[in-house]
Amino acid sequence: MRQPRPSNSRPTPDEWPESEHLLSLDEADFPAGRHAFRKEEFMTFIQQDTQDAAATTSAPSVAPARRRLLRPLFILPATACSLAVLGAGALTIVGGAESGPDTVTGPPLTATVGAGTSSGVPQLLNRISLAATRNPEVKVGPGQYVYIESEVGSTYERTVDDKTTLASDGIHRRQIWNSADGTEGWLIDPAVTSPGGEKLDRTNEKGTSEPGRLNAPTHDYLATLPTDPDVLLKKIYKETKGMGNTPDQQAFTTIGDLLHETLPSAELNTALVKAAAKIPGVVQVKDSADAIGRHGIAVARLDETSGARTEWVFDPKTYTYLGERTIQVRPHGGDSGLIKPGTVIYTEAVTLRQAVDALKEVPSSNV
Repeated sequence: MRQPRPSNSRPTPDEWPESEHLLSLDEADFPAGRHAFRKEEFMTFIQQDTQDAAATTSAPSVAPARRRLLRPLFILPATACSLAVLGAGALTIVGGAESGPDTVTGPPLTATVGAGTSSGVPQLLNRISLAATRNPEVKVGPGQYVYIESEVGSTYERTVDDKTTLASDGIHRRQIWNSADGTEGWLIDPAVTSPGGEKLDRTNEKGTSEPGRLNAPTHDYLATLPTDPDVLLKKIYKETKGMGNTPDQQAFTTIGDLLHETLPSAELNTALVKAAAKIPGVVQVKDSADAIGRHGIAVARLDETSGARTEWVFDPKTYTYLGERTIQVRPHGGDSGLIKPGTVIYTEAVTLRQAVDALKEVPSSNV
């Protein structure tokens, strides 16, 4: 069994073992806590997590098992196991918990809920799409890797000794590397992985590598997507049918996933933004903020089922993408009622996007 490194000790690159446990993309292709809760699955999570805590906690001083908040490729039944993942517009259950001194725990994340308005949304999205054509494009050459660095955090319900409270994994650094074809990858996220990180694996149960797709894109896959906004949006609706709480919310979620942790071409970036403008219910929030406090204007959509609103935050002057957050807007709170308006379910700030020559290479600056 792997022994966790002390929380005050950081590994050097040569200490990152290539033989580390493979972290499947079912578990870690995207950050934790990205989207709103689905009530029925949320209730299952609370009930199962309470049972697990009672079974594994022998005294109040024993720490609960570490959450593995991960965005899955494959949607599992809500009864599959005990730990929650916020992704694909729903709360999904995956297996595999770890405990150790490197567990990231902090107070719940909160923010002021900004007013959303549909007025001026087409004009805003047009300015964002024009900015995408002017921004320097990061090219990924043969044999290179896509490196994305961000600051992320999520709020979750934590049950110990039959007592449920809100907690968060705090705002922390996340680093992910992926080869252009998606066959090689590495993730470092203290809320999900061991301190040195873990390999990403696209191998399915049949032992073959899963190809890229809308909800699990590779850089090469992005190059195959249509850049006509109408054609692109039609494809998104078709291929995400039955996912999420509603088709419109899932389409918005999917576009957000394609924007935040990839390096799309300027043409595709523009098409994604223009496609988002065609989704009913999209609004702008004139004052939002990313995970590191950078204020901006947001393109947002409220999930009517969960009462949570996903906001894509853009710089108010350059219209450069800054990050994303999902904030509770309407009372919902799950079975416990703890998640109230103003609770930040997930927040992210993208700080660096770069092409690098080697897995786990850390560039000095963006381009």
